[in-house]
Formats: sequence, C-alpha cells, structure tokens
Amino acid sequence: MNEPHRARQVAESFGADAERYDRARPRYPDAMVEAIAAASPGAEVLDVGCGTGIAARQFQALGCRVLGVDPDARMAGLARRFGVEAEVAKFEDWDPGGREFDAAIAGQAWHWVDPVAGAAKAAQVLRPGGRLALFWNSFRPPADVNEAFAEVYQRVFGSPFSLVALAGPDAYSVMCTKAADGMRQAGAFGDPEEWRFDWDRPYTRDEWLEVLPTFGGYGQYPPATQQELLAGIGAAIESVGGSFTMGYTAVVATAARSGVT
Repeated sequence: MNEPHRARQVAESFGADAERYDRARPRYPDAMVEAIAAASPGAEVLDVGCGTGIAARQFQALGCRVLGVDPDARMAGLARRFGVEAEVAKFEDWDPGGREFDAAIAGQAWHWVDPVAGAAKAAQVLRPGGRLALFWNSFRPPADVNEAFAEVYQRVFGSPFSLVALAGPDAYSVMCTKAADGMRQAGAFGDPEEWRFDWDRPYTRDEWLEVLPTFGGYGQYPPATQQELLAGIGAAIESVGGSFTMGYTAVVATAARSGVT
C-alpha cells in the first residue's frame, strides 16, 4: 500500500494484545538512541505513535523527559503503566497545548502518519534546532532462515515472500525517503539525513512465534490461517536448528528544525 497512514484498521490494531507487543517487539540499539539524544538541543522528547513506550523508556533511561502520543488507548494505557506519560490522539489531530520539545521521535510508527501533515505538526512543537528523528528496525535474516520462511508464506498464502525484500534496510530506506520528502515539503527543517545502525538479536523458536502475531495485518487473517502460519514458521525454525540470530538495521530519517517560524 503506497499510503499506509490511510490503513487505520491496521494502524490501530496493535493494541489488541498490547502486552505481547511490548514483550515481543525488539528494542532499538543503544547507539541510535544515544546519537539522537546527543543531536538534540535538550532533554524534552515527544514520542509520536509511542505504543507501549518501548522507545520512550530507552530515552528515559538516558535522562530524557518523554511525552508519548498514540491513537490507541490500549497501547497508551500500557505505556502509562510502565511509567511513560502518554496522551491518546492521532498525531495529526493532537493538541500540543503550547508545549515545546527538543526532539520528536517515532519508532516503527511514522508510516502510519501523513508524512507532510506529520512533519508540519512536528515543526510546530519543536524548538529551533530541535530534532525530528523517525526510525524503524529492519530485518537482515540469515539466508537459510529467509528461504525457509519464504517457503511457508508461499504455501500458506500462495505468493512469494522475502523478509529482506519486504522489510529489509532498503525497504525501510524507501520509507525514510518518503519521510524526508515530507520534511522538505513542511519547509521548516534543514537537510534530512539517513542514519543506519546494525545490531543482532538471537531468537529461540518460541520467541520468534511471540513476535510474529505483532506484525501489522496479522490480526486480519482468519484464525485457521494464523495457526497454519505459526505452525509452518515454527517448523521452519526447527529445520534450521531451533533458533537463529536475526540481524537488524535501525534506519533513521532525521533533520533539525530550522530557526524559521
């Protein structure tokens, strides 16, 4: 879908199992969090599409003060339980109430936001020099794992699938380009940059089967299809030894707010 921010049913489906989402979804590399914080003029951070507060808690650990905004009350409610102040709103419609921030971040969420309206809204709440940083964890699976998963998706859905092609660094680089175009059209930012941070995380079979239901669109499958997919992926992981190490690349689109008002 060329405009995922219009797919509200998917965008607001993650809260159906918010605790699983928080438990299973990967965190972000410390080097990325530290780089964004270091490039921001202060410690006041707005987390757009904060979800359960995964990224927010990492920025809090660096001493930042974070306010989250999320359209799903279930996700925002869990973020609050974890100590993140969170308000419920679609970002484009959110009322900042005159508050200003040193950084606006979005982890695995900006593709659900209108890229131009979102950038313009971020510009309204960022102080001059404030940083807009939009980031995604992309996948770099081992070749044998990618091939084994592709065979399962071919069997279950009858269509080719590649985790690298659909959600690898180059796929998310396309999202970064779209986000950067939105920043340029907003007319309030310096030249956007793309940053990349590689990292790895080992998974057991059961750990990956926890991650799988948190992917966008999974909840739209019929229950029988969900079970067939989980069984197939579980067997695929067993076929490569019962565990694997997923390579990740955190891809960041970022720019500093200009001094123009």
